[in-house]
Amino acid sequence: MLRLLMVLTLVVCCGQVATARPQDKLLNRPYADQKPLHLGFSVGMHMQDLKFTHNGFVTSDGETWFAEVPSYSPGFCVNVLGDWRLHKHFNLRLSPGMYFGNKVVKMLDTTNGGVAQQNVKTAYVVAPLDLKISGERYLNSRPYVTLGVMGSLDVSKKRSDYLMFNSMDAYFTVGMGCDFYLPFFKLNPEIKFCFGLTDVLKHDRPDLVDDPQKIKMTESLTKVKSNMIVLTFYFE
Repeated sequence: MLRLLMVLTLVVCCGQVATARPQDKLLNRPYADQKPLHLGFSVGMHMQDLKFTHNGFVTSDGETWFAEVPSYSPGFCVNVLGDWRLHKHFNLRLSPGMYFGNKVVKMLDTTNGGVAQQNVKTAYVVAPLDLKISGERYLNSRPYVTLGVMGSLDVSKKRSDYLMFNSMDAYFTVGMGCDFYLPFFKLNPEIKFCFGLTDVLKHDRPDLVDDPQKIKMTESLTKVKSNMIVLTFYFE
């Protein structure tokens, strides 16, 4: 009888393996999303941009200056993460950290062909707050989108130059990513688009009162807004 039961058990197990479906695949960390609060960290890269609004200012010499950031320079970012579960599909995430990077501003006099350039180096302390909206989990992956806001404080050393920017800024952010459930942790690659909400240009430049060759750049701009693209890898 014992041998008969062992044979029957073996036959049943072999039949289950033969008829296994993709949804029968072993799930890694099946209860990871049920924790009310969990922590993590992230590393990644970002690219900074500036959106210039020109006013058509013409200097006494007949010059008209325009500014742009013609190319992107990748920077480095590192964050810590606190994730609070609100609902099966909603999480509130706070991920303060540091963004190190730069952007090269090129300025052109469209009248006489003059050219100037400024390398703007930054070290941002950031505090992103995001609402994470997740889809249904399929095997060991789960897509999501994010909506949020981010405050930033530039702690890099300021020096007098053609353009100077405010240390504080705020962004509206939109992102998308996917949770990948690995045996010992969860990996979340994410891309986020950050749109500046404030004018970051310093219009009052008493340091350039005696330098008309530099102050004309600021006088040519109505406002400047900062934008960023951030590629991040979260480990939870």
